[in-house]
Amino acid sequence: MHVPRCLLPFIALVLLLSACAPLGSINSNPIVSSTPTPKPANTISQSPTSTAIAVCPTSLGTDCRTPYDLRVAYSVQSLLERGFTGKGQTIVDIVSYGSPTLQQDMDTFDQQFGLPPITLKILSPLGTQPTDHPAAKDLAGWAGETTLDVQIIHAIAPDAGIVVLTSPVNETEGTIGLPQFLQLEQYAISNHLGNIISQSFGASEVTLNNASGKQEVQKWDAFFKQATTQQGITFFASSGDKGATDYSDLKATQLSPTPTTSFPTDDPWVSSVGGTTLAQNGTAFHESAWNSNGGASGGGFSIFFSTPSYQMTLPTSVQNQLSNRRGVPDIAGNADPSTGLAVYSSDGGWFLAGGTSASAPLWAAFMAIANQMAGHPLGFINPTLYKLAASSAHTQDFNDITTGDNSIKNDQVQVQGYPAVTGWDPVTGLGTPVLDKLLPDLIASMHG
Repeated sequence: MHVPRCLLPFIALVLLLSACAPLGSINSNPIVSSTPTPKPANTISQSPTSTAIAVCPTSLGTDCRTPYDLRVAYSVQSLLERGFTGKGQTIVDIVSYGSPTLQQDMDTFDQQFGLPPITLKILSPLGTQPTDHPAAKDLAGWAGETTLDVQIIHAIAPDAGIVVLTSPVNETEGTIGLPQFLQLEQYAISNHLGNIISQSFGASEVTLNNASGKQEVQKWDAFFKQATTQQGITFFASSGDKGATDYSDLKATQLSPTPTTSFPTDDPWVSSVGGTTLAQNGTAFHESAWNSNGGASGGGFSIFFSTPSYQMTLPTSVQNQLSNRRGVPDIAGNADPSTGLAVYSSDGGWFLAGGTSASAPLWAAFMAIANQMAGHPLGFINPTLYKLAASSAHTQDFNDITTGDNSIKNDQVQVQGYPAVTGWDPVTGLGTPVLDKLLPDLIASMHG
């Protein structure tokens, strides 16, 4: 599950990519690339007859999801109709390389689904890697990753700003690329670029379980703690696409034969997002744990972090499972590439977004709406999510996923995963949101 995490999305095919790249350093004047049409004032006003209900391109089949589908499935639509569109909020997306056609692809996506235009802000404070440079590996993969990140965010929170920070280094496994990503996140906060950071990347704990890896993880953990508690930042990270296991080597070719999870999704200061399959029957939606098309919702227990206080409120049966370890994920969203959002890329045309790197930006968009509703950044939401899940509000605030598992059984490994059960589980966490109920409860509870 090196990244991009969701390189299972392209028309439901799994792409396994890996490479190394040289280090970079922050330039005093970041490279900026953005040439779109200026975004008008808030124009979103959805209704059952809105053009934003526009259908998927026919080439994607009947299981394709439109922005309207996702909004209905997660009870976002009524919030948009009330003017809660993420206006005034900005989401920062952290990626390697980015995509040279990102803005024009977004324009095509918006035209297809009748969405308001957006001007993407693309910054490269570490410099860029020439596309013909031998070290610039996995360019197509990262382009697809970046494309689906921004289009999913815009589909849900159409008036939120989006800043894309690109690294010239390909993040893969172990510490490769992580120092540069940390520099980007520090840059985002020191320059007040946004209060929500979406992280669709990760490195297996197995590949970080050495002196240098542990040292890198500690640097990130200190950064996450300060940013959440002192600066009101909310971090989301995908839980991975290899179910209960992940890669054991730096080239991401071998899966660990024993259960493991990954970083940064395992960090207690991060909201870890797992994956579901979003099935549709008529106008109704139903979700199960994602485990199909060669991937499964990442989930399990960390060897680096102990159980955070907010997970200590979970039932005794779960505490026995946790065994004083941080459990992931915390929450979940649609990640099955066969039921993904229709996304457009100039290189490959329309494809279905998938992997947990689709569910992480989905939650980042939810958070933009939450911050707008609250009138200020909510920051660290994990304790309150678990508090609500332990209360009578749980059944109205969350779609509790109780079917499926994240076992991985293929020609390479046989790793027994975990079942999705009532309440929290290491596949879909607390579940997916009923947003029009969850957000008011979240805000009220965080306000005391």
